[in-house]
Amino acid sequence: MLNKDHPRYESLLLRHKIVEAHKNGILADSGMIAHGRGETYDYLIGEKTTDNSINTIKVSAAYFLNAKRPVLSVNGNTTALVAEDIAKLSKMLDIPVEINLYYRTDERVKRIEEVYKKLGVKEILGTNDDEFIDTPNLNGPRSPVSIDGISKSDLIFIPLEDGDRAEALYNLGKTIISVDLNPLSRTAQTSTVTIVDNIVRAMPLLIKYVEEFEDYSSDELTKMINNFDNKVNLDNSIRDILNRFEL
Repeated sequence: MLNKDHPRYESLLLRHKIVEAHKNGILADSGMIAHGRGETYDYLIGEKTTDNSINTIKVSAAYFLNAKRPVLSVNGNTTALVAEDIAKLSKMLDIPVEINLYYRTDERVKRIEEVYKKLGVKEILGTNDDEFIDTPNLNGPRSPVSIDGISKSDLIFIPLEDGDRAEALYNLGKTIISVDLNPLSRTAQTSTVTIVDNIVRAMPLLIKYVEEFEDYSSDELTKMINNFDNKVNLDNSIRDILNRFEL
């Protein structure tokens, strides 16, 4: 039983979700390590969503609303932490969720698929019954993508993702929106938009701004997009970390 008075309650709660996801066959062993690594960077940014990241989340919402064929790509960690938010965004925008796993097994895919089915997601791709095509210049189990999903998409949301896949998808001309607590990672550096924040804080805000911007015109959304520079965003993210440790 977690004690709500514990000063690290929120962090312990997320760790508990990760452990439970592993027990339930949703998360691979390495996913637990990845979560711990992310926690380290969350400490560095002060475990809060910065003003810079709020701006980046707003731009991400504009990208989603302006896209023609967006897809939400999910793995075990994303499912363990924010499956409900992923499902909500999928239903709001009427867009598919696509399962993509590095340590892929039929059983893991089935269990993740069941999570999103229970949450009411209408279109779940990347399942054991799907048809796949390999991503050019990407080897390994994350190369295959759904013919009807990521392959045809113009925007891909890839939270908590590996850098090689982010780079390969970006090089295909896709718009890549990632969530990565490490602004120096390959994923962060190669994405179109990098939200440097904890995904459990970023997702509710992304949903909020998608709702807020739904009535914006395409021109208004495009103006927000054109005023954004991901390199400036990442530089600001690094500066936010350094400013916390100035003597």
